[in-house]
Amino acid sequence: MTERTEVLNFVTEAKRQKVRVRSACNFLGLCTRTFMRWKNPDNNADGRAENKFSATNRLTTSERQAVLDVACSAEFRDKSPTQIVPILAEKGQYLASESTFFRILHADGLMTHRSKSKAPERKRPDAIEATAPNQVWSWDISYLLTNARGVYFYLYVILDIWDRSIVGWSIEEQESGALAASLLEKTCKAQGIARGSLTVHQDNGAPMVSSEFLTMLTRYGKASYSRPGVSDDNAFSESHFRTLKYRPNYPDLFDSIDDARSWMTNFATWYNTEHRHSGIGFVTPSERRRGLDIEILARRRATYARAKASNPTRWSGKIRAWSRPEKVTLNARREKNTVQERAA
Repeated sequence: MTERTEVLNFVTEAKRQKVRVRSACNFLGLCTRTFMRWKNPDNNADGRAENKFSATNRLTTSERQAVLDVACSAEFRDKSPTQIVPILAEKGQYLASESTFFRILHADGLMTHRSKSKAPERKRPDAIEATAPNQVWSWDISYLLTNARGVYFYLYVILDIWDRSIVGWSIEEQESGALAASLLEKTCKAQGIARGSLTVHQDNGAPMVSSEFLTMLTRYGKASYSRPGVSDDNAFSESHFRTLKYRPNYPDLFDSIDDARSWMTNFATWYNTEHRHSGIGFVTPSERRRGLDIEILARRRATYARAKASNPTRWSGKIRAWSRPEKVTLNARREKNTVQERAA
């Protein structure tokens, strides 16, 4: 049974149960017009008297075949249309534009890797799970603006993804692998990290791949890298910097490095001990790190249970779970929900 058939059966059954078609489609994330088109496939033909948008200057069958023959010839089979068209023009021959070449090749399933070199891979990094503190850290560097144009301070922050706590930070006047290595060493010693037990996630910036930093990292564990050009592979650090820079008291400009360090000291205290993080059940990083979140979440569940028992008519379903994430996954894969899961 195809997914389309399952959708049609689900909406039809919902309609029989007096549920509006629009509501059932919204529940499935499906446009109502799409449902109607699937339900009546015979009505999909173009009903206009004349298709005014059909191209009158389209290539003929023989001209289209000539494009395919040239693109697949021994001379051009390993070249892109952006190279084929200029070469043909030098020879005094014009068959079609680059975009037309691409469109015809795509329509015939020929838009594959055409070179002898290995096709580029877009492999997602391996998923890494943290089930306790000090297993997986994420770190990055962010610019801090100063009153002097073109002069920045550099904020180094190391986070523990298990509880989102700031385990180490520093503000420097330059960005370097040596300073990053020094911060990592101090943080690992302060947290009592055993050698070879830590995974540190980072992007591909110069300090992250420097020999000084990697030499220090090999003492305590291994590195995990973001993919080049992929913005959400270091989501924990990026999300943290957004929280930091959108604080109401965040200065637009810092007067001195001492002012920046003073502000960051206060922010780190607030973030670790007062900020309730949505990703860990709206408890503070400090509470989760010390295991206090178990009792806190249990009290919330008890409160909700009493509220429902005192006035059950105000609750249409189960009470809020207030569950505790038992693991945090770095580079987690998003799985598409099936129709059955959405309808369950």
